[in-house]
Amino acid sequence: MKIDAIILRELHLPLVRPFETSFGVTRNRRIVLAEVRSEGLTGWGECTAGEHPYFSPESTESAWQVIVHELGPLLAASTPEHGGDCPKIFRLVRGNRMAKATLENAIWDIEAQREGISLSRLLGGVRDTIACGVSLGIHATIPELMETVERELAAGYQRIKLKCKPGWDIEVFEKVRSRWPGIMLSCDANSAYKLRDADHLVEFDAFDLLMIEQPLWHDDFYYHSMLQKRLETPICLDESIRNRRDALAAIEMESCKIINIKLGRVGGFSEAIAVHNAAQERAIPVWCGGMLEAGIGRAHNIALSTLENFTLHEDIVEPEIAVSSAGEIAIPDTPGRGYEVKTELVERLTVRKEEIRALELVG
Repeated sequence: MKIDAIILRELHLPLVRPFETSFGVTRNRRIVLAEVRSEGLTGWGECTAGEHPYFSPESTESAWQVIVHELGPLLAASTPEHGGDCPKIFRLVRGNRMAKATLENAIWDIEAQREGISLSRLLGGVRDTIACGVSLGIHATIPELMETVERELAAGYQRIKLKCKPGWDIEVFEKVRSRWPGIMLSCDANSAYKLRDADHLVEFDAFDLLMIEQPLWHDDFYYHSMLQKRLETPICLDESIRNRRDALAAIEMESCKIINIKLGRVGGFSEAIAVHNAAQERAIPVWCGGMLEAGIGRAHNIALSTLENFTLHEDIVEPEIAVSSAGEIAIPDTPGRGYEVKTELVERLTVRKEEIRALELVG
């Protein structure tokens, strides 16, 4: 496919409610969108990097610069036939996986439109609906959290994930589990604990948690392996898994029993599928975690979650991405990502814009 133009935009969007993790509180999102035009078709990608390099080394600003000065020109000068060609196109640039995913996912979108099939089908998806969970941040008080849990369960969500950290864990789990003994409950530490906290983490086993996500260091397999041997609760690795090789290493070391696949963290659909397949071959379930995305990023997550081994699942597009009363999202079957971008709204929300055309790179 010939790349006619790459248009990068930054939008500023407030969150409906503040979202607190062990990293801090997020109230607003700087969203970077890539619009890629090719032979009459338009694909969209969304960058999942945060405002600060806390979750990963990337940030909104670093991703912008890398796309404008490195990845954008590389893609504009190429003629990819498939989304899977992007890792080779971007091979000169090390790391920067969230920036790479922004462009690669837009190419997958265009490819699905060109083939006249849904993005989920192009990826190899097998589901017509996916069950959804919701991640709840750290609240000011436990009563406030309890109100939020009640509201989300009433909305139909089938799984509740609680952010936790030292001082916000055991008492919280006790209150929630006592009030709702039968719900599917998990927790996410975002690397808030150390191995010296192992005795404390063992106490989590009493609450019948589906998993504890990334309790230790963000780049670790070894100490998670030591901890998993002491826990009945499955460890889910998130930040540690950057690619298929990481997934294989973690599985071989028995560092986890579940893997969270985030599209931006692994660099896009190509590597996400590779991680999914490696885990499936070794009977390790995976799920797709969110990063406070806007509609385009959520649409991509939905498509990825239709793959067979996704046994767990967690605006500026239309139709609005809605969760049914049964806690499920219906998978669109229209060509491409399945949701139309509200381009006029995107333009109004844009605070920064950069355009790269293939013609400018010739010669």
